[in-house]
Amino acid sequence: MSEKKRILVVDDEPDFCAIVQGQLEKEGFEVEIAYNGIEGLEKVHANPPDAIVLDVMMPEMDGYEVCRKLKGDEKCVDIPVVLLTAVASHVTSTRYTHSDGMSTEADDYIAKPASAEEITASIKRLLD
Repeated sequence: MSEKKRILVVDDEPDFCAIVQGQLEKEGFEVEIAYNGIEGLEKVHANPPDAIVLDVMMPEMDGYEVCRKLKGDEKCVDIPVVLLTAVASHVTSTRYTHSDGMSTEADDYIAKPASAEEITASIKRLLD
C-alpha cells in the first residue's frame, strides 16, 4: 500500500486552512498547516512535504519570498508549489502582482477566491 502524500498548506486564514485541509484529507492526502511564511519554511525544512499550497499575502514573510527561498534551495526546488492570491492581475496599486508571482517559479498560480476542489485538482495534477 502506498504512503499518503503530505501537503503543507501555508495561509494566515485559519478558516480557509480548515476548508482546504478537509478537502485534501477527503481526497486521501495528509495535511499539515502553517499560518505564516516563516513557520511554513521551518516545517518544510523539518519534514519536506510532497507539495505546498502557499498564500501570497501573509504576515512575517509573504508567499513570494517563501517560494523564492524554496526554489532557490536544492533540497526543496522540486517540491511543487501552488501560489494562492486574492490579488487581481489588473490591480496595479499593490506590490503583489501576477507577474511577480510567476517570477517565483511557482508550479501553479490560482486566484482567490479559490475553491478547495480547484486547489485539490491542482495538487493532484502536479503530483501525477
